[in-house]
Amino acid sequence: MSLGRLFLLTALSLALNGHLVAAEPAVESASVSYYREIRPIFVQNCQGCHQPAKSSGGYVMTSHADILTKGDSEEAPIVPGKPQESFLVAQITSQDGQPPVMPRGKDRLPEPQVKLIKKWIEQGAKDDTPPSARLAPVDADHPPIYALPPVITSIDYSPDGTLLAVSGYHEVLLHHADGSGLVARLVGASERIQSLAFSPDGKRLAVTGGNPGRFGEVQVWDVAKRKLVLSVPVTFDTLYGVSWSGDGSKIAFGCADNTLRAIDATTGSQILYQGAHSDWVLGTVFSADATHVVSISRDRSMKLTEVATQRFIDNITSITPGALKGGLLTVSRRPQKEKKMAKVPPDTPGAAPKIYDELLIGGSDGVPRLYKMHRETKRVIGDDANRIREYEAMPGRIYAGCFSADGSLLAVGSSLDGRGEVRVYQAENGKRVSTFEGEKGAVYTVRFHPDGKQAAS
Repeated sequence: MSLGRLFLLTALSLALNGHLVAAEPAVESASVSYYREIRPIFVQNCQGCHQPAKSSGGYVMTSHADILTKGDSEEAPIVPGKPQESFLVAQITSQDGQPPVMPRGKDRLPEPQVKLIKKWIEQGAKDDTPPSARLAPVDADHPPIYALPPVITSIDYSPDGTLLAVSGYHEVLLHHADGSGLVARLVGASERIQSLAFSPDGKRLAVTGGNPGRFGEVQVWDVAKRKLVLSVPVTFDTLYGVSWSGDGSKIAFGCADNTLRAIDATTGSQILYQGAHSDWVLGTVFSADATHVVSISRDRSMKLTEVATQRFIDNITSITPGALKGGLLTVSRRPQKEKKMAKVPPDTPGAAPKIYDELLIGGSDGVPRLYKMHRETKRVIGDDANRIREYEAMPGRIYAGCFSADGSLLAVGSSLDGRGEVRVYQAENGKRVSTFEGEKGAVYTVRFHPDGKQAAS
């Protein structure tokens, strides 16, 4: 076919009775989906303060029925068919020239999201939650009921050694550390708990987790009151590797979007964002002086980030291909092992005198390694100059590692073919002190009691 004939046919297709045919306007979707479109907005922006464990204003937004139920204001939050009479709409839109009241302490909702919520209410605020997602509520009044023991992903002793926090499904279980019984169940919105850690003073407990593929969450609990004081939704997947700064003012964690982040432990506002990793960030730890955060990832690297500037400083581990055979799954800083660094060339990352920290890492290749946090020599391509020593290889993958409170011992937990093993070593020379082999199940977490005489896994 000639170009002229092609052009003629194209022109004819655009004309009818001498008039150009306008393109039909895009057809809007017949209805707005609560489950697919509205619920994710509430999860990311509202449920941190409006959930059973933290119902600000007496209002809960974790289910369709809850959203329609009045809070302390006694105003109808949703009036189906009438967005102009719905109190929730008034809260998320400007009133009398004043900015929206909600979300409190956050940026206002983008206008397209506000319009979507209004349209959903206008269409009757219908609930299209699929039957498979209509699960029984899980909250403090309806705690989880276990048919089988849950996978325990994280445990931690309180600094005074009286409590042992254990991850569960939708909850953290607080036990008496002497094994005499359960103290409390801290039930939150996240169905999967990935990591937990007591604050340095033991008054708060930080928890990271979320619902896979839907949202991630950082929780901060008041241990004495058993009360959720902070809930911060972050990203659209579960969060990992929570850690506290030494003064208890900051909380760091890793994300499945390959980022390292940190928040203010009181307000929940983000204070650090680092995107230098190329795979999930699974572990974090602050330096002794809290000026830096170390992060480990499935990308086979351990990275150093400056807190004040949010600047990626250095790869602590070697970046030579093959130096680390597999991703890293755990990191721990050695307590009470501090000294001033030697002076190094001024162009070297971390050249200024700093506190000297040692780091234990482990991962897919099963070899525990000890590293210096700050580089003391000029980088040479292919070097692994920060490495201090390697310990004997563990069976399978290393999922957990930690130091005793005085830094003299380290414990490492690994798993292979459904069996777990924990080994305790002298940190200075690598001499094995004890071995614990699990008859059933893998080992994903290990912690020393503050007195250093026992370890839980």
